Amino acid sequence: MTRSILDNDLYKFTMQMAVLELFPDARAEYRFINRGGQSFTDEFVNELRRTIDEDISKMALSEDESIWLKDNCPFFKPSYIEYLKNFRFDPEEVKIILTEENELELCIDGPWHSSILWEIVLMSTISELYFTIVHNEGEGISATNCVETETALMDDYGTFIGEMGRELDSNGCVFSEFGTRRRRGFKLHDKVIEVLHKLDSFSGTSNVYFAKKYGVRPIGTIGHEWIMGNSALVGLRNANKFAFDNWVKVYKGDLSIALSDTFGSKPFFRNFNLGLAKLYDGVRHDSGDPIKFADEVIEHYKKLGIDPMKKVLVFSDSLHVSDAVKLKEYCSGRINCSFGIGTTLTNNSDFFSYNPPLNMVIKLHKIDGIPVVKLSDSVEKATGDKDALRVANYIFGRKGLDD
Repeated sequence: MTRSILDNDLYKFTMQMAVLELFPDARAEYRFINRGGQSFTDEFVNELRRTIDEDISKMALSEDESIWLKDNCPFFKPSYIEYLKNFRFDPEEVKIILTEENELELCIDGPWHSSILWEIVLMSTISELYFTIVHNEGEGISATNCVETETALMDDYGTFIGEMGRELDSNGCVFSEFGTRRRRGFKLHDKVIEVLHKLDSFSGTSNVYFAKKYGVRPIGTIGHEWIMGNSALVGLRNANKFAFDNWVKVYKGDLSIALSDTFGSKPFFRNFNLGLAKLYDGVRHDSGDPIKFADEVIEHYKKLGIDPMKKVLVFSDSLHVSDAVKLKEYCSGRINCSFGIGTTLTNNSDFFSYNPPLNMVIKLHKIDGIPVVKLSDSVEKATGDKDALRVANYIFGRKGLDD
């Protein structure tokens, strides 16, 4: 299911290097959150445990992969690539429980610099195992025709995704693929990139393995956990600024797209000052009303005396093709925009309407024993300890302590 240590999102590796450089002794705890409420089975848990212990733990960076990283990701320092050569996943960092109600509980606990790589690998494994074991789409298919059935599914899905890609292409929507974490399976993911990488408007993929395989650009900068971690290790009220400043210390202006919604967009704009706005190439939207946010970003740049047409706004919040086309038209002539499209490409709920993708996340929960939170611009995306959420909402002026 995971064929290489590079079968992961680029931003996990870029954050790993930053953690190693600035917070090498920090310890992290992550937790699995199943928003969809699906049930799991003993067979599923046993196979997940076996996959972690026997397969994922043995993955290592090959010499060929190391050379490719050096040639295609110049922002990685030689010392980090040497670290990655010696990196191995530690299965003891992952604890799994199946409750009496058949709910999956999963916790990752270990040094931040090592535990940081588990999130995407585990989510993609959980998703593929779920559709293989819990809801097996091949149920009732005989061994003699299962290969033909799988081939037909792949071909049909490739045609389906190709139509979506051509619509994006014809409307001038520059887009990248962000769908590793909730993909239906590795092979289906491979088919998606095989189809899309031929399009002019396809700018790359967050998955480093497929970027290497298809000769496209690996896409990614930071995730919410970088800002959440900085909030505990440096300070909460101005965590956005601390996180963005620390990112510059490591990458010196490379990988400069600022993620905007960790604690809501208002605290972000308060911290996104003239220096940061000039240094960073643009901003990524990941929750809340994208039209409203586009207006706010454009206005913010104008107030700072910056031409928005010299910046880029990246949309990445549960996008469908129609969303991207609409947003492209809205931003035209006002600010450059691009799109990071995830589950819509790798596990499309329209194509698989009879058995839609899992609505799950794995989120950073604590750093050095300190609870961290994500507030978001969408209420349903808020995660973290109840009391920590209460304090953060108060500090950022979103709610009173007793609300």
